[in-house]
Amino acid sequence: MERLNFNNKLSIICIGLMLFLLSPSFAQNTYSEYKGKIVDARNNRALEYVSLNVLETNISTITNSEGEFLLKVPEAFKDSKVVVSLLGYTKKVLNLADLSENTSLIKLEEAYTELKEVNVSAFKDADKLVRKVFAEKSKTIQNQSVYMTAFYRETIKRRNRNVSLTEAVVNILKQPYTSANKDAVKLGKARKSTDYKRLDTVSVKLQGGPFSTLYLDIMKYPEYIFTEETLDTYRFSFDQPTTVNNRNVYVVDFKPRNKTLDLSYYGKLYVDVKTLALVSAKYSLDVSNKSKSRNLLVKRKPRDIVVYPLEANYKVDYKQNGGKWYYSYSNLSLKFKVNKKREIFNKVYTLSSEMAITDWEINTDDIRIKGKDRLRPSVIITDAISGFSDPDFWGEYNLIEPDKSIESAIEKIRKNIRKEQEKTSLP
Repeated sequence: MERLNFNNKLSIICIGLMLFLLSPSFAQNTYSEYKGKIVDARNNRALEYVSLNVLETNISTITNSEGEFLLKVPEAFKDSKVVVSLLGYTKKVLNLADLSENTSLIKLEEAYTELKEVNVSAFKDADKLVRKVFAEKSKTIQNQSVYMTAFYRETIKRRNRNVSLTEAVVNILKQPYTSANKDAVKLGKARKSTDYKRLDTVSVKLQGGPFSTLYLDIMKYPEYIFTEETLDTYRFSFDQPTTVNNRNVYVVDFKPRNKTLDLSYYGKLYVDVKTLALVSAKYSLDVSNKSKSRNLLVKRKPRDIVVYPLEANYKVDYKQNGGKWYYSYSNLSLKFKVNKKREIFNKVYTLSSEMAITDWEINTDDIRIKGKDRLRPSVIITDAISGFSDPDFWGEYNLIEPDKSIESAIEKIRKNIRKEQEKTSLP
């Protein structure tokens, strides 16, 4: 792999994780919808990031932050089973027929793994394990070209109020993990609305769109966090093991060895004990040093504005199918403070984006995405309100159920659209 100096690495990371501050088609004709909520069986706490996968298919979805899900299944698979799984919980396998088409409540039991069940002595230290995971990924990760359908959502909030909402269905031509070729993305259906009045004099935009989450696939793009040269700058240690899909998982903590690095992360890696594949990663950018992090996540800004990141959190998940693991879900959440000269009060914004793979197939037909149809990694999805007035806009596509705050924002957008339509219809 080509090595990158620090400045180049930072600029690449920023393509997907930066802000602008400025003054496969699997359509079916018929399908059934299954709605529900998933909670912790012990305390009824809503569980987010729970995966629901229809057995013997690649159809899947994921719960939102309130534990809610919506799963759309073609009639051809209505007699199938669905696997419900989450890191640290015992998986459940349910008949689709047993799920109500209105609302189902699913309870997951927390799984407990004893240290004696997981042999950590196979590795002298966690550092050795992590290096093996990345060095031998061709044995564990899906290493063929794959054509994927994914749902992407991006939200921008000022304080606790939504000021921008973007949703899209995209097709991804995922390149083999050992290939140097970058993944290609094609935009399918999309809708976006931004309330620039509430953004005041500052316009906040995410550069990269779906690439902002796709580049969190650290098995395909390890250069954004772990390279041969940066691995030595981190200290790895074993934490209490856990389970996913009833399989034992190593948990590895990592943090920078010292505070002298200009750019460093800390977090956890979850590694399947049997296959030594990365199951999940959760990590954060160290923004504790204000002098170093000042304007760190900003591509362009007015001269009289200073931006301080308050939080920068990232997550990526992988699923197993046919003995191989593949990219399944990722999200990022950036919280930052904007200070403008000659203004007493600062503004706090939160930008979140997530992408879930909802269906995929091995690219045996040599499917390609033409150059004219490819999104650029620097894309900013154009504003458009089309679709928000149509409650059935997504049709048969699976998506991540919107949170209550997003539902509220969508309803306000619909009301504004109706008002505009009423104005234009007046004589």
